[in-house]
Amino acid sequence: MNDRPLDPTAAFDEDELDIGVRPKFLRDFQGQEELKSNLSIFINAAKARGEPLDHVFLSGPPGLGKTTLAYIVANELGAELKITSAPAIERPKDLAGMLSTIPKHTVFFIDEIHRLKPAIEEMLYIAMEDYELDWIIGQGPAARTVRIPLPPFTLVAATTKPGRVTSPLFSRFGITIRIEFYQAIELERILQRTAGILNIAVDKDASSLLARCSRGTPRVANRLLRRMRDFAQVEGVGLINRSIIEFGLERLKIDNEGLEEQDRRILAAIIDNYGGGPVGAETLAISIGEGIDTLEDFYEPYLIQRGFLARTPRGRVVTDLAHKHLGRKPGANQPLLI
Repeated sequence: MNDRPLDPTAAFDEDELDIGVRPKFLRDFQGQEELKSNLSIFINAAKARGEPLDHVFLSGPPGLGKTTLAYIVANELGAELKITSAPAIERPKDLAGMLSTIPKHTVFFIDEIHRLKPAIEEMLYIAMEDYELDWIIGQGPAARTVRIPLPPFTLVAATTKPGRVTSPLFSRFGITIRIEFYQAIELERILQRTAGILNIAVDKDASSLLARCSRGTPRVANRLLRRMRDFAQVEGVGLINRSIIEFGLERLKIDNEGLEEQDRRILAAIIDNYGGGPVGAETLAISIGEGIDTLEDFYEPYLIQRGFLARTPRGRVVTDLAHKHLGRKPGANQPLLI
């Protein structure tokens, strides 16, 4: 079980647990209406022409459904799906082995595309554009390059850090999709769908409260639903109602805005130690005992999206909303360090 219920990254084997509730077609995918509408048009057009779908670039915070969309694209196309991640492709021959054995029109999914090694990325350019691989045979002066033909395929790449993807690679994707945080009403529909599949009894008022505390992230919502099922089974009568949600959230130290203890520590540190900001990310990360990558990738996106934190050229600044949420008065705290 994940030590942080609100961590948007997948815990060990969590994706396997979610396979049963993962939507298989666009019609079952909740939220992201504009994204779904455009993707449906692109898929249907490619099917009508009998061509592979253009390569798809998916970006957005973790837990929003990038891997799920890869499954959906393959199902909608009626194609085979092959899944890997950039760190798993260590040598050019690894990529060559994968691409040379896939059936025609396969959807080839690479997660964490920003972590591709340069040599593998350069090999991927030709594969994406010409459906061929450059392979060097021999060594030294006798070495020669042979082009190996590949079956037409669709590359679906996902990343939480689109800024780290090189321009030459990014420019080769015909379809770019940015997945945004979900609205509470969308998460409520996701929770109701998951509850139905898992045969969990949950009333509407409870699902509404749980959706509001799920940080705009379906993975978090489904994880919290499973934890609330545990509380309902042991502390209640099996039904997940509002009282069970309130009890469970209190035990997990999650407040009604979806902030956990570390989120509140971040905001409190800026207020108490730095007079509300601005403070640099590195200094803030040290003061709360977190790595700067963890701060920027896992905590800040939701705090910024909810309006508790702002990034400025001089550093991080908490907002009046954060002061109100923590019961502090803006301007009442003087920085301990300048």
